[in-house]
Amino acid sequence: MAAFEGWFAGAQEVLALDDPARKCDGAARLWQAMRAGDLKPDEATPLAPITAPGRPDRPELVEPAAVPRRRLGSEHGRAALVHAIAHIEFNAINLALDAVYRFRGMPADYYEDWLSVAGDEARHFRLLETRLGELGHAYGDFPAHDGLWDMAQRTAGSCLHRMALVPRVLEARGLDVTPGMIERLEAVGDAATASILRVILEEEVRHVEIGSHWFRYLCEGQGLDPEQTFLDLLGTHFSGQLRGPFNLAARRRAGFTPMEMERLANL
Repeated sequence: MAAFEGWFAGAQEVLALDDPARKCDGAARLWQAMRAGDLKPDEATPLAPITAPGRPDRPELVEPAAVPRRRLGSEHGRAALVHAIAHIEFNAINLALDAVYRFRGMPADYYEDWLSVAGDEARHFRLLETRLGELGHAYGDFPAHDGLWDMAQRTAGSCLHRMALVPRVLEARGLDVTPGMIERLEAVGDAATASILRVILEEEVRHVEIGSHWFRYLCEGQGLDPEQTFLDLLGTHFSGQLRGPFNLAARRRAGFTPMEMERLANL
């Protein structure tokens, strides 16, 4: 892969890659180039309508209700769990890259933040892919759903909506459910997977906080109240769908206000 022309063209190039190994390598190289000061804005790169990102033929994508339940008492069930989280992380690479490519005119720090997230998500995917191999499986062996990218498509026209509904809702759910998964994995003796999830949990707090920061930035620029705007979007897109318990301590670190957390707790 040659040197990237700029952060928009680079994000578009890596977003289109369908091989997970090449996508992870590309995301890591983009972040390294940005950190080294070798990646610049390339405003001449045209903006194309959102389509499906590059991804392998497998896993088979099914409706969320059709994804089999994962029973952690068996190695097969734990492999299915690792696969499901790996699929989330693979999608998260694409989401971070699309946040760079799609939304123009933001401060340079915005693009640096989301390229750093793409690099983190690529590393998370590799950790989980390695663990999946240790459990006798590979990425693509289990069916998965496309809920994260569906929301990316629904928010393609608004950076404000993307920041509110992807990192602060869908990705924030990982903050809520991961501690319980870690406990269950430790209870069945799978310390290796639990250790990976601890790394992911800690780093995902920062990712959600990045979403919180840029959501507030966009609200302030448009003269909107961030708390009320978030709650309005939550009611419009996720009415009745979010259920606790919520990891309020992690959400507080990730930029949720007391009012937001009170409303979440009352859902």
